[in-house]
Amino acid sequence: MPARQLRRGVVQISEVANGLIDPVLAKRAGINTMLLGSWEEIAGAEFAECTRPERIAWPRRASEMAGEGGGHQPGVLTIACEGARALFLSHQQGEIIQRINGFFGFPAVNQVRIVQKPVTVHMPHRARPRPLTGAAARHLDELVDGIEGEALKAALKRLGTAVLGRRR
Repeated sequence: MPARQLRRGVVQISEVANGLIDPVLAKRAGINTMLLGSWEEIAGAEFAECTRPERIAWPRRASEMAGEGGGHQPGVLTIACEGARALFLSHQQGEIIQRINGFFGFPAVNQVRIVQKPVTVHMPHRARPRPLTGAAARHLDELVDGIEGEALKAALKRLGTAVLGRRR
């Protein structure tokens, strides 16, 4: 186990998740969670919200299959981009490639392929919980009665309403 995970028996969930996810991402998409996590800095404020790296396609090398020690060859990064922003991104390809190669520390990418598709994830809007009535409403009022701060009291009442009003 790496030394950073032995901090008095405490392991950060992000380290565990990255350890599980990185091999899958590397095998399927050729990218890692560090690239995904740093994408906002790599893409810049102009493209951070409307783009997402999808995969890096590394070229197959005949020298690998023949057993010779060939050098590294850069890959093609596929970037998902929303709508008309793809045109502006295509004009910035050179800068994006330089930033990605700077992130990796070697010439990992020599070409960018832009795919137009939705990038932002739209969360479905949940319906408001139904108001509590009867014994449940009285019980919730008793629970939050001793709270002095009005903002905290209102937040706890909203939470209590959502929890106690949940359909079973």
